[in-house]
Amino acid sequence: NPCAPPAAPPARRVPRNPQRLDSLNSLTRIFCLRYIRDVESIFEVIAEPNRRAILSLLASSQQSVGEIERRLRISQPTVSKHLRVLRKARFVLSTVDAQRRLYRLNPQPLQELDAWLEQFRRFWSAQVDALERHLDQNFNVLRDSVHAYAKTKKKSKKKKKKKGRKGADE
Repeated sequence: NPCAPPAAPPARRVPRNPQRLDSLNSLTRIFCLRYIRDVESIFEVIAEPNRRAILSLLASSQQSVGEIERRLRISQPTVSKHLRVLRKARFVLSTVDAQRRLYRLNPQPLQELDAWLEQFRRFWSAQVDALERHLDQNFNVLRDSVHAYAKTKKKSKKKKKKKGRKGADE
């Protein structure tokens, strides 16, 4: 994490001049603030559902504005607006093919986002594993209950049919 202070900086890298150390800390702080602002803007870009849908579509293949419009059933001005935002944030790249512009996914910002999220995965991976175990256990209980209920229903239908036949036979 670029914002995290180094664990144990080597002695030779620490500036001897305290003013230089202050300016170094200021630069580090500026870098961290810019880094945080960039990460926030990435989240702002992908927070919009239409942009996420466009990114998902472009993950499979490059598309023109018209193809995106047809596939997602979004108006052309709306698609263009979202593509402009995605292009400005470097999420998509465009090439010109004759009279149309083709858009494709640029994986770099997503890789940067993934790298930033990596530091948090340890917090949720244990919780997701526990949830998976809980769901598996409850699914098995639910499945067994459904099977038992289905067997009971079949037996009661058979009994009703037998009663119906006996009544018709008599």
